[in-house]
Amino acid sequence: MKQLLLTPGMGIGPEVTAAALRQMRPSRPLVLLGRDAAVAPWFPDAQRITRLSEHDPTRIGLLQPQTDEPPEVAAIRFAAESCLSGAAAGLVTGPINKRTLADQGFAFMGHTDFLGHLCGVGDPVMAFTGGALRVALVTHHMPLMQVGAALTMPVIQRTVRIAHAALRDDLGIAAPRIVVCGLNPHAGERGLLGQEELETIGPACDALRAEGLVVIGPVSAETAFLTAQQRGVDLVVAMYHDQGLAPLKSVDFGRSVNWTLGLPIVRTSVDHGTAEHLMGTGRAESASMVAALTLAEQVLSRR
Repeated sequence: MKQLLLTPGMGIGPEVTAAALRQMRPSRPLVLLGRDAAVAPWFPDAQRITRLSEHDPTRIGLLQPQTDEPPEVAAIRFAAESCLSGAAAGLVTGPINKRTLADQGFAFMGHTDFLGHLCGVGDPVMAFTGGALRVALVTHHMPLMQVGAALTMPVIQRTVRIAHAALRDDLGIAAPRIVVCGLNPHAGERGLLGQEELETIGPACDALRAEGLVVIGPVSAETAFLTAQQRGVDLVVAMYHDQGLAPLKSVDFGRSVNWTLGLPIVRTSVDHGTAEHLMGTGRAESASMVAALTLAEQVLSRR
């Protein structure tokens, strides 16, 4: 059986990875990738390897790719390339500190953009699942002032189609119901508070409904999330990062999974950052890493 690869990342990443693996072990062989000095102290019994082919599947493997990149970046690259080549089954990631890596020459805004680049996918979809809410973002790591110009019918339609396919194929929801947020307060109030709903978001929803998808909207974000929390829909499509993540993390922080859709590989991740202030305190929660490992196995089993 092919290995599941896990990049513990930075900050509390190695610590929550160790805690998660004390609670559950994937059914697949597991290899950790990253900075040896950060990861190894949490896994004293891990098998140090230099190639996946050396791995004893009965043990947790530990590999630090040898490149000129920061080890955390090299780990993500190695993992993605291994999954693309068929050498590994899927990827679970811990958090990275984007500012720290940017200062070392990392040219991407985060995992999602970097994995899209490595996989040859221009715009992977950032999505979250695992708790009471499921969310997919049309735009993600982008200044708020640029969001309106980035919203086009093709971009919105592509996000909804990819999310719909993931719900159906990877989660087994036969007829997914999706609600789409407007950009403006009250979804534009029929043009009084903005034109994006009338000119772009609404026509995109109409076209998707014409394809046979069950799409509600555009509606105000508060209505969309209330409907989702009441189980009236299976997923919310938000127009920008904080529109989707603020309600999600208020309700589900620590138990949801950052799930990258639209890639040719399976990638799941924790829903939190590096939280350096929690390192070594014993207060870092591992539930999101457990959820990320569980979802990766679930998706891989369906594929």
